[in-house]
Amino acid sequence: MTTPLLSLQNITKDFSGTVVLEDITFDVHAGEILGLVGENGAGKTTLMSILFGMPQIVESGGYGGTIVFDGKQVNFKTPFDALDAGIGMVHQEFSLIPGFTAAENILLNREITTHNFMVDVFGERMSVLDRRAMNERAQNAIDRLGVKIDGAMPVSEMPVGHKQFTEIAREIDRDNVRLLVFDEPTAVLTESEAEVLLKAIKELAAQGIAVIFISHRLREVMEICDRVVTLRDGTSVRDVAVADTSIADIAASLVGRAVAVGTQTGERELPHGNDVLCVEHLWVDMPGETVRDVSFSVKRGEIFGIGGLAGQGKLGVPNGIMGLFPAGGSITFDGAPLLLGNPAAVLTAGISFVSEDRRGVGLLLDESLDWNISFSAMQVKGLFLKSYGFFKLRDEKAMRENAERYIKLLDIKCTGVKQKAKELSGGNQQKVCLAKAFCLEPQLLFVSEPTRGIDVGAKAIVLDMLRRYNKEQGTTIVMVSSELEELRSVCDRVAVVSGGTIAGILNARAEPKQFALLMSGESVEETA
Repeated sequence: MTTPLLSLQNITKDFSGTVVLEDITFDVHAGEILGLVGENGAGKTTLMSILFGMPQIVESGGYGGTIVFDGKQVNFKTPFDALDAGIGMVHQEFSLIPGFTAAENILLNREITTHNFMVDVFGERMSVLDRRAMNERAQNAIDRLGVKIDGAMPVSEMPVGHKQFTEIAREIDRDNVRLLVFDEPTAVLTESEAEVLLKAIKELAAQGIAVIFISHRLREVMEICDRVVTLRDGTSVRDVAVADTSIADIAASLVGRAVAVGTQTGERELPHGNDVLCVEHLWVDMPGETVRDVSFSVKRGEIFGIGGLAGQGKLGVPNGIMGLFPAGGSITFDGAPLLLGNPAAVLTAGISFVSEDRRGVGLLLDESLDWNISFSAMQVKGLFLKSYGFFKLRDEKAMRENAERYIKLLDIKCTGVKQKAKELSGGNQQKVCLAKAFCLEPQLLFVSEPTRGIDVGAKAIVLDMLRRYNKEQGTTIVMVSSELEELRSVCDRVAVVSGGTIAGILNARAEPKQFALLMSGESVEETA
């Protein structure tokens, strides 16, 4: 057996006395693709933060155990140490500079410069960028992924899938890369884009690069990985060759019980009430998700789905209506015109929004969970406040009790209501965003990509919570998602957006091939 490229030995970590990792041990060999799976909060992100030398690990007292990389014991203090050693990481949340082009982001801190006479006089600070050479090198990295991206395009104008490929191209461009960590790399990609990426990862492994592939999409783990390690509650509970396991077995190892994979709900009776939301000729100027002319209506009490491929405009619909991007058209909500471009007016009217950008829009990352969950209700409805004459102060007790209720209801894995939002895993941050929206008790809830980056157990909790909230509270829900099967399992009807317009609206129980035709730009007969 060859010597492992990476060996993690008895890794242990605690935050303020709370143990989050305990005795984690496994190896990764050169050219191997190791699947790392686990529920949100199982410890995957913390483990990779230790490996990559993230500041929060050092600042919180370091870790226990030993890391051996390329035959040498290492203890990286910063990500730059890990990069210099040959370890790259593609994070779940983007770390690109929006105003820079793809090429500039790919070669950030490794820019190619040209010599000129000013350098001889004033030093290296007078050197200038060799943009032609930079664009060529960046394009070579992009081409290795098998995608078509213009290296001169600013990141701010890219659809989300292209941003992900740009992140990956930046890592594989490094000269000495030996190990790549992919944290939910396909979560923001369409099925076709995901296929391209998975093929590229296989090719990288064939070149001798070791890969740690973190994903909640178990079919992808089965498709490309050689081995799979399962973390549960901070411990390693399973290390098995992919050839010796199955999706059902992996899912069961995640949660410690058998899990139904791909189960759909039973038939729902379609709502027959009046239209509560009428959208006519909506346009939205959202970079990468432009909406050109969208019209649809939603019945009171309905769960209405909006699907489509990345970059076709589906994400632009809720963002435009909520006033986060310039928009126009006619919107009627509950019989009254809705003012576009004014988020406060939309919230006051009784519409709430769970954004696909949980870190940029949905959360106050440096604030506690009770503050995050209560903040919008406090601002919009004046809840969780105590009056003292002309003054109003926060009702800390009410905020705490409210947060504790939602933490239990949504099974948010945390140390308590005072933990900061930025310290939670991505899936648990998503649950906090849902709690924040539920707290407003909206008449209509827009929820965009609600299960992005969420594990199989938490995904079931979130989808079930949406169904229950719709049934028990009577709240109308508009769910925007890249996961067609999730839309079909939860929604009453599904609209498919293609080219910035509605290609068609189908009953969620329609044949899958009809949805595929709509996404490809073909027309089909609409069904109620």
